[in-house]
Amino acid sequence: MRRKKILITGSAGLIGSESVRHFGALGWDVHGIDNNMRKYFFGADGDTVWMRKKLLREQKRYKHHVIDIRDEKKIEDLFKAHQFDLIIHTAAQPSHDWAAREPLTDFSINATGTLIMLEATRRHAKEAVFIFTSTNKVYGDRPNILPFVEKETRWELPKNHRYYKGIDESMSIDSSTHSIFGVSKTAADLMVQEYGRYFGLRTVAFRGGCLTGPAHSGAKLHGFLAYLVKCVKEGIPYSILGYKGKQVRDNIHSSDLIDAFCEVYKKPVLGEVFNIGGSRFSNVSILEAIEKTERILQKKAKIKMVKEHRIGDHIWYISDISKFQKFYPSFTLTYDTDKIIEDICRHGHF
Repeated sequence: MRRKKILITGSAGLIGSESVRHFGALGWDVHGIDNNMRKYFFGADGDTVWMRKKLLREQKRYKHHVIDIRDEKKIEDLFKAHQFDLIIHTAAQPSHDWAAREPLTDFSINATGTLIMLEATRRHAKEAVFIFTSTNKVYGDRPNILPFVEKETRWELPKNHRYYKGIDESMSIDSSTHSIFGVSKTAADLMVQEYGRYFGLRTVAFRGGCLTGPAHSGAKLHGFLAYLVKCVKEGIPYSILGYKGKQVRDNIHSSDLIDAFCEVYKKPVLGEVFNIGGSRFSNVSILEAIEKTERILQKKAKIKMVKEHRIGDHIWYISDISKFQKFYPSFTLTYDTDKIIEDICRHGHF
């Protein structure tokens, strides 16, 4: 009987490496693409070579490919050489802030690179399931129009508000400021949906909140919780950008996200989009995250408050994952915020 094969892009990153370990443990042949662009984006803090070496050392069925997802010929050749059953596409330029430095690079990786992956799937792996890690930035700053109330440690919605449970997929992606990164990911998100609806491929876009876990190579411009823990642990000053540090994010552990991927693989759909994140089960403001990290590490954070917020940044974002749970009722989140932060503090890469 033929062993199942999976292709994971961004395989040395947070979600990619978690996917490698998960499907390797299931006995799949695992192929990963990662050319360590994260080091180009974020310098030494973002370097993922340590994870690549770790995966090659520990995962006997793992094959690593140093390929740029924008290299159409090499991607085509890889798909011709292997019959993939599942593609998990996590490779991206992931930073809201970095994208403004090199918009062409950002778009070519996030949008064009995704299109190249989709087209290779259409030509050579039509029966495969294609999972894309999109972002909540597709909604731009539209969530900021909601009537937030300032609390002691966070911004919050009134309990009777329709979005109190979280932002669902009905929120418009139009007429808002997305950031350059948000636009490139939105283009990819729509193309993933279209290859499902137009070509009939088994594609799914997950619009994630903060994806996190101890395997994150957290950097100043990306990886909120991992970078915060690193700063507290190593005595590095941490800058809070705007909103008094009361901005709220929901956080989903990489392990929980992989469980969601597995649900989709077992019961494929065509061209669907799902909001995914910690929901009301796992969310935290920056101030709250600092307090929790300080308590676990028994160290005081060095904090710098900056009044100016990032363009298009969310004041409050919690994912409503009801749609996904309606499609996949057996899915449950297992890591709440305290458990996530403790896991990063104890097992993170610093």
